[in-house]
Amino acid sequence: MSYKVTIIPGDGIGKEVSLAARRCIDATGVKIIWDEQIAGKEAIVKFGTVLPRQVLESIRKNKIAIKGPITTPVGKGFRSVNVQLRISLDLYACLRPCKLYKGVKTRYENLDLVVVRENTEDLYAGIEFAEGQVKTKEMIEYIEKMSGAGIRQDSAIGIKPISITASRRIVKFAFDFAVKNNRKKVTAVHKANIMKETDGLFLKVAREVAQEYSGKIEFEDRIVDNMCMQLVQKPELYDVMVLPNLYGDILSDLCSGLAGGLGIAPGANIGDDMALFEPIHGSAPKYTGLNKVNPAAMILSGVLMLRHMGEADAADRLEKAIAQVMEEGKYVTYDLKPDRNDPSAVGTSQMADAVIARLRSN
Repeated sequence: MSYKVTIIPGDGIGKEVSLAARRCIDATGVKIIWDEQIAGKEAIVKFGTVLPRQVLESIRKNKIAIKGPITTPVGKGFRSVNVQLRISLDLYACLRPCKLYKGVKTRYENLDLVVVRENTEDLYAGIEFAEGQVKTKEMIEYIEKMSGAGIRQDSAIGIKPISITASRRIVKFAFDFAVKNNRKKVTAVHKANIMKETDGLFLKVAREVAQEYSGKIEFEDRIVDNMCMQLVQKPELYDVMVLPNLYGDILSDLCSGLAGGLGIAPGANIGDDMALFEPIHGSAPKYTGLNKVNPAAMILSGVLMLRHMGEADAADRLEKAIAQVMEEGKYVTYDLKPDRNDPSAVGTSQMADAVIARLRSN
């Protein structure tokens, strides 16, 4: 059996880590026909848009995609391609596992967390009004009239939509994932003590969904700031966490830091009939073309992809191979060495070579 999979190499270090992951995935023996597409800066030059129509068409047709990191300008420029992909394809569930691998430097000994992040609404819906525009002043006047709240006239405005529909399906996704993967507990994370209508609605729906799994999966909720402290102090108490979009983004990076950094942090964006896999880390443009960066997060995203495709044996073998390479610590990139200046550190492609060699020898 063969699969057709969309691959978007990305920019910055994206092309290097994407190639490394592609080689490792191919080495598992799973037959994949790669449908390469471009998005981001390169697409602007070639097609005049960061997200060409054919990229979305490819993913809709193939149902499965894997993507390298794409640069998102800070404070100006084009909107995040990552966010556009998730919303355009309704990839509403962002799955980010964070677990320890031997050989990776961390302060913890026991860590196996899963962040389930809602992907389509909250402040990341991108409904914003720029400071100084006529429509922004009209929005300020309308909000003041409807709520009685005073808003400074030199404000920019962002809208935070939280719906019953999106909240229910993301919480249900978290519980279904917990059941399928023999997890014990789901924790809903929110700020309902302050944002009583938006986060309050998310929490209300989470509690209702939890009743459907009573006796199967334990449920609790935590306020997001307290959750950050809890994770740093005693992460072993937590299992699967489900969060609205913004908190999910922040806590998934926090959990990645607990596990050893973004260099080993994979991610998946999953909808009802499509899925897109990508590492959490950014495009690190300053390292472009240097064959220096750690490809583990991209390779581990490939592991998630293989599991989603039903290729569990290939996924297990690939995860075992990358784990063995990191534990041995010989053919790893500089960030996985005890001393980041260790001259024995290898490059991106050489670390992929080591993973492939392990695959073949196991």
